[in-house]
Amino acid sequence: MVSAILAATTVLAPAAGAQVTPRAPEKQSCTGDRAVPPPPVDTSEVPKPGQKAPEPLPVPATPVGGDRMGECGLVLPRGAADPPAVINSASWVIQDLDTGAILAAKDPHARQRPASLIKVLLALVAVNELDANRVVTASAEDASQECTCVGLVAGGQYTVEQLLQGLLMHSGNDAAHALATTLGGVPAALEKMNSAAQRIGAMDTRAATPSGLDGPGMSSSAYDMSLIFHYAMKQPTFAKTVGTKQVQFPGWGDKPSFPLYNDNKLLTIYEGFLGGKTGFTDDARHTYLGAAQRQGKRLAVVTLRGEQKPMRVSDQAGKLLDYGFELAAAKPQPVGQITYREGGLQPGGAAQAGPDLGEDPAKSAAAMSQEDPFGTTGWIITLVVALLIIAGFIVGHRRKRAALLAEQTDVLPRIR
Repeated sequence: MVSAILAATTVLAPAAGAQVTPRAPEKQSCTGDRAVPPPPVDTSEVPKPGQKAPEPLPVPATPVGGDRMGECGLVLPRGAADPPAVINSASWVIQDLDTGAILAAKDPHARQRPASLIKVLLALVAVNELDANRVVTASAEDASQECTCVGLVAGGQYTVEQLLQGLLMHSGNDAAHALATTLGGVPAALEKMNSAAQRIGAMDTRAATPSGLDGPGMSSSAYDMSLIFHYAMKQPTFAKTVGTKQVQFPGWGDKPSFPLYNDNKLLTIYEGFLGGKTGFTDDARHTYLGAAQRQGKRLAVVTLRGEQKPMRVSDQAGKLLDYGFELAAAKPQPVGQITYREGGLQPGGAAQAGPDLGEDPAKSAAAMSQEDPFGTTGWIITLVVALLIIAGFIVGHRRKRAALLAEQTDVLPRIR
């Protein structure tokens, strides 16, 4: 109890005697980073001959996740201390993974490149559409992707589950290409990924490649990746895979099977770590997402456009998680809320499964508009409770009347 109080004091109050004015919410105007990520440093986003670069995604008139999600700079609860100075990412978000409450953020809707974090979106589509036991034969194109690669062999046969392990545990671009091919080819997979992002409300996100390698129009934000990660951690296959430390990955032909280790460093060194994903490209710089649980509370962080100094980005994420747990202990007013575009969370409510990514968008939207938000189960329970209350009134009234008659019967002879 004492340690929890001290932790809360550390985050939300200055040291005794210090002359520090409590932080007021920052409401800077966001302009330049609202529509597109920073300029690329190489030619990876130059369109192919005869093609045009896609137009920037529209910026929603109202910030998704709440008004404060439209702020730039640090977005903290009133009176909260600044996060650790070692965290150098341009954008980040700390969320409660159970309620979707956003505890703190930095430039949450600034559009950045996600790098391999976009593999989380690919995994969501694969989990929703493909049987985990389906066998996929790797092509020569799959096996020759620009690495990081898990080591697929052309002609080798792998289950979807194994490809997901290669995708999420080792960030295999070859596994990403194989899954995209299985989903109908790279263009079809990208269409499904972007459709899924739009359905759940990730309005800053557009996948240009299934792997996260930079391409024309690639875009996301710390808020969007937090929303996508929030949704993904509800999927048992995804949550299990990112939390797996090691598996034996199959070989093929002359290549023997080999141990596949999770490349997320926090999985082995951070107390209560649940899993996550790393990413890097020259244009995106270092990106990271991960979650941990302490004393029954699950928090998740997303960081975009970071640098491996003064410490590794994964260690910076650990510091951000520490800050988040200290902040959560003080029970601050959330600065935002993970909000699904269709169904999903209500502010302050319990997490819901979110929309079905396999449904047709028009049918899904129509179903959502016709659905009673209170829910069938809710109305049944209400009706049962109402009937019990009415029955209670009736029984009580009858007992009161019987008691009154008995009293009158007992009194009448004495009056006479």
